[in-house]
Amino acid sequence: MNALIGKKIGMTQIYSETGILDPVTVLEVGPCRVTQVRTAKTDGYDAVQLGFGEIKDKHLNKPKRGHFEKWGVEASRHLREFRCEPEAHKAGDTLSVELFQVGELVDVIANSKGRGFQGVVKRHRFHGGKETHGTKTHDSPGSIGASAYPGRVVKGKKLPGQMGNTRVTIKNLKVVGVDTERNLLMVKGSVPGARNGIIMVRSTGRMAKGT
Repeated sequence: MNALIGKKIGMTQIYSETGILDPVTVLEVGPCRVTQVRTAKTDGYDAVQLGFGEIKDKHLNKPKRGHFEKWGVEASRHLREFRCEPEAHKAGDTLSVELFQVGELVDVIANSKGRGFQGVVKRHRFHGGKETHGTKTHDSPGSIGASAYPGRVVKGKKLPGQMGNTRVTIKNLKVVGVDTERNLLMVKGSVPGARNGIIMVRSTGRMAKGT
């Protein structure tokens, strides 16, 4: 299982070996502790639970404190599960950014930035109404219903509403740098979410072309 929890540090630029300036997102990945092992016999599926980040004992509620004590591991602030063969890991193991290598393709999962309640122009990129000649419906979505039939607004219509703060997966990002001393992973391209937002990095098991 090549998957870890981390946080987004920010973006920068680095030159590739061919002299091309690439946009790069820097991620702090790991170290992650195995805090629980799930098996098909006891839980119905095979997976491991990883923990990331430190947390003081006084900030834990009783269920979380009991969970960590049951498995005999240190408390972690963030917990995520990943499907894998349970025999590969045991509770207490530590996984680091060394799982990844330069040239590997990874998927990055994170929550996008929340934009709040937005209209159709910003949320769905409608061009809006006229700006002059007495028009008062500049940002209105326009007509949304039909006539007598079906006599209702069809489900899935693009309308104003909550924008952002959704789980987004960016696939096949190329790893361009690995700093094992500072637990940093550099991937080519952008990653969802704000700085210091929690992310999950999952290996695709494939290498980028030309590497």
